[in-house]
Amino acid sequence: MAFKITETVTWVGKVDWELKKFHGEEYSTHKGSTYNSYLIRDEKNVLIDTVWLPFAQEFLENLKQEIPLDKIDYIIINHAESDHSGALPQLMKLIPDTPIYCTANAVKSLKGHYHQDWDFHVVKTGDKLNIGSKEFIFIEAPMLHWPDTMMNYLTGDNILFSNDAFGQHYASEYMFNDLVDQSELYQECIKYYANILTPFSRLVDRKIQEVVGFNLPVNMICPSHGVIWRDNPLQIVTKYAEWAKDYQENQITILYDTMWDGTRKMAEAIAEGIKQADQVVNIKLYNTARKDKNDIITEVFKSKAILVGSPTVNKGILSSLAGIMEEIKGLAFKNKKAAAFGTYGWSGESVKVLTELLKSGGFTVVNEGFKGLWNPDEQTVNGAINFGKGFAQSRD
Repeated sequence: MAFKITETVTWVGKVDWELKKFHGEEYSTHKGSTYNSYLIRDEKNVLIDTVWLPFAQEFLENLKQEIPLDKIDYIIINHAESDHSGALPQLMKLIPDTPIYCTANAVKSLKGHYHQDWDFHVVKTGDKLNIGSKEFIFIEAPMLHWPDTMMNYLTGDNILFSNDAFGQHYASEYMFNDLVDQSELYQECIKYYANILTPFSRLVDRKIQEVVGFNLPVNMICPSHGVIWRDNPLQIVTKYAEWAKDYQENQITILYDTMWDGTRKMAEAIAEGIKQADQVVNIKLYNTARKDKNDIITEVFKSKAILVGSPTVNKGILSSLAGIMEEIKGLAFKNKKAAAFGTYGWSGESVKVLTELLKSGGFTVVNEGFKGLWNPDEQTVNGAINFGKGFAQSRD
């Protein structure tokens, strides 16, 4: 499936309805994804990015129906990660002398991936490529989300090809932002930002200011995954600017795992205490062993504060909490408060372990936590309710 975006630009990518996991097994893609590749035809013909390797042959066959491959004058690789460059080796076997425009770091990445010394042309921010009646302006965007990433702007059509920025893992035959379900689109956008771009929020903010400072009109934003922004395209830029500034909603999220329901009961009692103290705050509870970790991380991103709970197991915590806390640490959330809780039978180290994990993850820990012996009795449940009340009051 190829379709025209403008008279100049044609989408020649792949919609992957079956994709369930991305980055190995690290990122859940409940709505599938797309691998967006773009063909620009002017006096010179340009291909922007390719698709993931499993679809390389299909991509090439479809591309041949749009243009004889030897009529492609330039290839632009905005990012060397294999979901964008996977079909490049097979393409280059057919047109080996075609120049590839990319950043210096992309040259390193592409050589590291494919061990080929193609005709690389290194570009920097502000460099231009004339293709006839229009030209590309290149914009380096390191760490959004790899060191090699860049964007480019097509004059005339006023399109920003933004690579991973402003994208989402979302399969649709509509392919334009104004046609798809808006709540689904928003959820996939914030999930993408929370799980992938959060550690680079300061860089995101600076890059947005830089791009806006160019004062270039933007009719569309064409990312590398998901739908194309044609209706009020800068709305997603506005959202990124908001998300990049230590984003919070009026929400407290409680994460826990449990062996014999004791920690679950404690989590629910803490939630009840929060609710009694604050009738407005949104409270969400997630068993980390049973809920998708990327969906959980999205909720942590949205939260002002979190609580994490586990029973003590072998002087430590349950594995689902250990795993997600490691991921949360890497995402480097800012300006969020937290506390720990848990049940125990013998030694009771889980609260201390979780507290240290929260501190190392950049959270402001507001108290020493709360723990109860064995299955919570009425006294422990009441203590957990009071703990929740105190936490709700201490987070503001």
